[in-house]
Amino acid sequence: MTAPAIFFGHGSPMNALEHNRHTDAWTEAGRRFGKPKAILAISAHWYVRGTAVTAMTAPRTIHDFGGFPPALHAFDYPAPGSIELAQRVQGLLAPLPVRLDHEWGLDHGTWSVLAHVFPAADVPVVQLAIDATQAPDFHYELGRKLAPLRDEGVMLVGSGNVVHNLRVIRWGDKSPAYPWAMRFNEAAHAFLLRREHAPLVDYHALGDAAQMSIPTPEHYLPLLYVAGARRDDDELSILTDGIELGSISMLSVAYSAEER
Repeated sequence: MTAPAIFFGHGSPMNALEHNRHTDAWTEAGRRFGKPKAILAISAHWYVRGTAVTAMTAPRTIHDFGGFPPALHAFDYPAPGSIELAQRVQGLLAPLPVRLDHEWGLDHGTWSVLAHVFPAADVPVVQLAIDATQAPDFHYELGRKLAPLRDEGVMLVGSGNVVHNLRVIRWGDKSPAYPWAMRFNEAAHAFLLRREHAPLVDYHALGDAAQMSIPTPEHYLPLLYVAGARRDDDELSILTDGIELGSISMLSVAYSAEER
């Protein structure tokens, strides 16, 4: 069975420890889609020069943040890696140079979500770095090239946030969303449902709401990998949605052929 391609709006790393409507939706996604052969994750938090893929049998759990409770800093997600999958990614993306990385591991963009989707940490996970030097269409095209992995039982996971502006966060559980955040989130939602990916790739042309929602691109680009991996027979499912802290979108979507 073809594995899904899923974009998770991961929000705060504290979601790894918490249970809320978003983490409940992630848990349900694990039940609904079942355990894949492996996972290729594209996380906002591995944003570097060049393209790389983790290639170790036991990737470390990276705590790439500060100021959170000791329980989060101590959290471990001991999923195995897969050198075989890393090499397969190299082959699919050739002739693009893809470095086999032996140092990175799994950052919180990956494990804070997978801790709910596959809490047993028993599915091999490989991370693909986001090349910070490349334009959005490059990342969308890489998603298209990686789509054959889905037929091999590999789940593609993008982890970021459609709207991610930490500069203007409104603290408080019931903080209202900024109008521009709601407009852009709703626009992205609509483009995905209509299978109109060109505006998502050329998001700079979407005006002030896009500029405020995406002040830096690293949290947005994982969505383009997932959109690029869409197949003609896929259905789009909205797993969860909503704006947290005024300026963080939790929109999570899945492409799968399970409904047909």
